[in-house]
Amino acid sequence: MEYRLMARLSGSIGGAVDTTTLLETAARGDQEAWDTLVDRYTSLLWAIARGHRLSDADAADVVQTTWLKLVENLGRIKEPDRLPGWLATTARHECLRQLRRAGRERPSDDRDWPEEPAGHPGVDAALLLDERNATLWRALATLSEQCRQLLRVLMATPPPSYADVAAALDMPVGSIGPTRQRCLARLRERAGAAGLGTEDRT
Repeated sequence: MEYRLMARLSGSIGGAVDTTTLLETAARGDQEAWDTLVDRYTSLLWAIARGHRLSDADAADVVQTTWLKLVENLGRIKEPDRLPGWLATTARHECLRQLRRAGRERPSDDRDWPEEPAGHPGVDAALLLDERNATLWRALATLSEQCRQLLRVLMATPPPSYADVAAALDMPVGSIGPTRQRCLARLRERAGAAGLGTEDRT
């Protein structure tokens, strides 16, 4: 395939195939180029979905729908080097759509809860963990929009590259590390003020 030749040439000079080339080749139907795009940016999309606190199923829907929208627009991306930003914006719109839909579909409480298996943490432990997480999310919500977006994106596993984060959030690559440290310091301060101990620090 065309992409295989490009990949071999790229490997011989120690560089990765650039996004513009991948988009152009994928638009011509090359599956390997498309797979490389998916591998390169899926963690970024998951980070955005997780940042909106979606369920696993809803987060998967957001990621899949974002890729489907890219398929529909492959030949119409005017600035391929800004693809991470395009994907991030599309994913955020899909997250908001999922949240709106979830707000209309309130789950019923009349369901049978399974008995807790022996040997597992008790209900109290789960409640304490939920309370800790809720406190941390409330502390995160008090940060600036830039801090919230940056920390959410960096929560991905594995985390996206700084280059992808910079493109998605329109930030200079060199400012990501220092900004992350400042944002984490503020998060720790506000989480501590809300009652989380130092052992909860990241």
